[in-house]
Amino acid sequence: MKSWERLNAAILACQQCPRLVAYRQQVAQQKKRQFRDQTYWGKPVTGFGDRNARIVLVGLAPAAHGGNRTGRIFTGDSSAQTLMQALYAVGLASQPFSEHRDDGLQLFGVYLTAVCRCVPPDNKPLLDELRRCLPYLVCELELLPQAKVLVALGQIAFNGTLRALQALANSHAVDWRLPSPRPKFAHGACHELPDPRGGTLHLLASYHPSRQNTQTGRLTVAMLTEVLAQAKRLAGL
Repeated sequence: MKSWERLNAAILACQQCPRLVAYRQQVAQQKKRQFRDQTYWGKPVTGFGDRNARIVLVGLAPAAHGGNRTGRIFTGDSSAQTLMQALYAVGLASQPFSEHRDDGLQLFGVYLTAVCRCVPPDNKPLLDELRRCLPYLVCELELLPQAKVLVALGQIAFNGTLRALQALANSHAVDWRLPSPRPKFAHGACHELPDPRGGTLHLLASYHPSRQNTQTGRLTVAMLTEVLAQAKRLAGL
């Protein structure tokens, strides 16, 4: 418990990226007309979910008027609704919506996190910003030893997850290498990889449940549900 508390305290206090600090605060002050009467979180966002998780879902970053407003990852925006509908459909969430921090949502065997803890302008974190955030994801993987299935939501999350696994191996002084050819992002792809902590793990890929993807039909709830159902099977849940 203390390790989780230290990690989350470090995330909440983080000010390593001046551009992101300025932007998250700007969004919190300007707000969206729809939420003008609400007090925005306006800080980095920690992970959320089951700390005995066997599945880790890795997203991109808090949404400007989602996680940056509510203070919980994948909460209060359209991406959250799509993801929760899919998680609920396969029995990994207690309800098909994620609206605010006190809405009673529970995740079963699943932990949600992201490769960037602050909302980035245009949803595009810089490489240096991703590098500064990387240790937080590495630490979460260290604290989730039962997690043997990683689901990356989008290509940036996919690449960040691979970097986190390499960093985790380095921290354990493990000679860990990606298979050749290097795993590539594609919706529905499933890669079996050596686990730096021992054994093997599976890395699954899905398009991110962003409005851009769902409104164009690039990703549907059914498509995401299929990926999560596979993750559940692989995790033995």
